[in-house]
Amino acid sequence: MSESNPASSSFSGRLIDLAREHPDQIRWLGAVVGIFLLIYFLPAGTARFDNAVLEGIRLTHWYAQEHVILCLLPAFLIAGAMAAYLSQGAVMRYLGPAAPKPVAFGMASVSGMLLAVCSCTVLPLFGGIYRRGAGLGPAVAFLYSGPAINVMAVVVTAKVLGLELGLARAIGAIVFAVVIGVIMHLIYRREELARSQQNARGFDADDDGRPLGQVVAFFGLMIGILVFANWAAADSPTWMAIHAWKWQITAVLGGLFALLLMRRWGWPLRQVAVLVGAVVLAALLVPNVPELAFAVGIIGIMLIATLRDDDREWAEQSWDFTKQIMPLLLVGVFVAGLLLGRPGEEGLIPSEWVVMAVGDNGFPSTFLASLLGGFMYFSTLTEVPIVQGLIGNGMGKGPALALLLAGPALSLPNMLVIRTIMGTQKTLVYCTLVVVMATLTGYLYGQLWP
Repeated sequence: MSESNPASSSFSGRLIDLAREHPDQIRWLGAVVGIFLLIYFLPAGTARFDNAVLEGIRLTHWYAQEHVILCLLPAFLIAGAMAAYLSQGAVMRYLGPAAPKPVAFGMASVSGMLLAVCSCTVLPLFGGIYRRGAGLGPAVAFLYSGPAINVMAVVVTAKVLGLELGLARAIGAIVFAVVIGVIMHLIYRREELARSQQNARGFDADDDGRPLGQVVAFFGLMIGILVFANWAAADSPTWMAIHAWKWQITAVLGGLFALLLMRRWGWPLRQVAVLVGAVVLAALLVPNVPELAFAVGIIGIMLIATLRDDDREWAEQSWDFTKQIMPLLLVGVFVAGLLLGRPGEEGLIPSEWVVMAVGDNGFPSTFLASLLGGFMYFSTLTEVPIVQGLIGNGMGKGPALALLLAGPALSLPNMLVIRTIMGTQKTLVYCTLVVVMATLTGYLYGQLWP
């Protein structure tokens, strides 16, 4: 037996040396074994697992139908345009790490609030301004304010869940956007200063690109198209009056955008006319599917931009954002559906567990509501009826507010994409700040107004 020890030691030592020499192959082997074991031990055939898989597929299917064409495609278009046309000098001057903080955080919060988009649609826009040189703090304030400070969502919250909860949500979200941005800036201030100095090289301080009026009209029309194409139905006569005319308004904005491209961007009349004709034809042939005409317009714009030397960067930047963000979003949406199901449906985590866990105003219930809200996906305005149902089943006011503050701003797909833009560490810090602040605010609210 004593003679076997050296051989054994030699054998294990050779294996360790081999692993050190080929770390990539060891990682691949570990991944293959891990995936095999996961598939081998899947509880396939059980009712809950099979239904959860279907919920993941259904949520992804719904997301593709409702959000990809109308939300993400124009968001990719706008983000690419930011990277191609937005003056880096202007971004650094108003949103950069060295910009006056009241101006930077004020502009980021207000511009995010005006968009009123969901946690996924805001991602390409966040990536666009951050890549262009915006400071981490203002960029994060924009990232949070876009989905969280939704004016109509706050109004609907006050009407459905009560004025008290609506005001608490509005005040909490506005404060969150600034506070989280400031904390991120302070934590990474040295890194941001170095980034500011690096971005300052290679362009003039007076590099303003195209005239300001043209740039404002260009982005204003695209943002207007994004907002009105996604105008959701709500329990408000004024809101519904706009909703009834949303496609007519979107068409007018699209026509003005086409005119701007010809008059100020120098696009040929013939190419733009062909594109407009294709959009109109799609709208006439399939009037009940306006998404088709919308997609034709976006694809046509990208094709024309690709063929033009002056605008090719716009198409390339938009495609880069699409490749970076789209796969992670779809995977994240599927996993969110698998774990939690669609609103009102069951995933792997039973809904009664959630209701039981958040049934009081205690700290654990509030923290759990923040954490679950951070992983769930909410499209614009859907969080209100979900919270209404949870309150009807016994959810406390504190956890309800925590869910309203964390849920719309975060989601599993959102986290996966943010990581690719600003790295793992900053993503973890940002998500932790949102969950912690939502928990503390919800807990305080639940204790003061039970």
